[in-house]
Amino acid sequence: MELTEATEGGTTFLVPVQDDTQQFPPGSAPIFFNPRMKLNRDATVLLLSILQPSDYLDAMGATGIRGLRVANECGIPVTISDRDPVAIELITRNVQRSGIPVTVIQRDVNALLSEQSFDAVDLDPFGTPAPFVDAGVKGTRRFLFVTATDTAPLCGAHLKAGIRRYSAVPMNTEYHSEVGLRILLGFVVRQTARYDRGVEPIFCYAREHFVRLHLRLLRGTKAADDTLRQTGYIHQCRKCPYREQEPGILSSSRTCPHCGELLQPIGPLWLGDLHNRAILAEMQARIGTMKPGSEKALVKLLDCCREELPVPGFYDYHVLAKRLGCSPPEITVVLSRITAEGYPASRTHFSGYGIKTEAPLSVIFDAVRGHPQE
Repeated sequence: MELTEATEGGTTFLVPVQDDTQQFPPGSAPIFFNPRMKLNRDATVLLLSILQPSDYLDAMGATGIRGLRVANECGIPVTISDRDPVAIELITRNVQRSGIPVTVIQRDVNALLSEQSFDAVDLDPFGTPAPFVDAGVKGTRRFLFVTATDTAPLCGAHLKAGIRRYSAVPMNTEYHSEVGLRILLGFVVRQTARYDRGVEPIFCYAREHFVRLHLRLLRGTKAADDTLRQTGYIHQCRKCPYREQEPGILSSSRTCPHCGELLQPIGPLWLGDLHNRAILAEMQARIGTMKPGSEKALVKLLDCCREELPVPGFYDYHVLAKRLGCSPPEITVVLSRITAEGYPASRTHFSGYGIKTEAPLSVIFDAVRGHPQE
């Protein structure tokens, strides 16, 4: 296996040489490493520098870079695990050449977490994390981090796969990226509640081809019940942009007040807030001292997540403008028109054209076209 040296943050490591002529170069190497996930790793290292768990498991290490960075840049005791002996060989080599004290274990993550627990557990599989979430919950004392790259099933593009994996019905809406994140989070919440534990989202976001959850797990039946109360459904009209929420595990039949059409229930999914804004503020304050490689993109992401309203779903105002037969104004103009009518509104990290608001559709339409409908 041919190797090359790479550096992220303050950590240097070896990765397999990839075939750049392939459609997906990371898949051409015997051990998976995706440079485009740098922001994902930067965000986790920055967050862990604040949370400071007593120990951390990189459960699917591959090259070991995530765990190595956490140990090196946060000073946290780290265990890196993988079931692939070839990956373990590379992880061990990277640990030895770095001189960082990291424990390396060759083990299937489900088996490992049935026997050991860690203060923070990080699940970052290739594809769906669904088969590993239950073990992740059982083996986590406080912090559970989850990445999913199977965005097509989560967002409704591959409907049957999404239903099978996450026991929820997604829908390929204009806000499908947020649907995917909330479907995944709702799935983790239901798995966690089985053990009389609740979930506090710390920093959850979607970007490009992946969804990322950073969660704090809370103990006790009250925490579990309080968390479950924040799950439910988004009922979406198939003919117009109207949607409404319904909390609870079971959904009821609802009709669109504009079209008279039967609304499509999406879920069950998470309806609550996606972020702990106090921790996001700490991350913003510390990012200048950490100097991550994706600093510019990470600053933009944190700014947007901290300011976005905790409202499930968003409206793509370019889609609305096309529906209304008008040219879309600047997004700041649309937001100011909505707030002038007395309704909070914000941008969203899910889309550059996305608007979060609980304003009625009539107010949103008027804000997009610039005048009340005659």
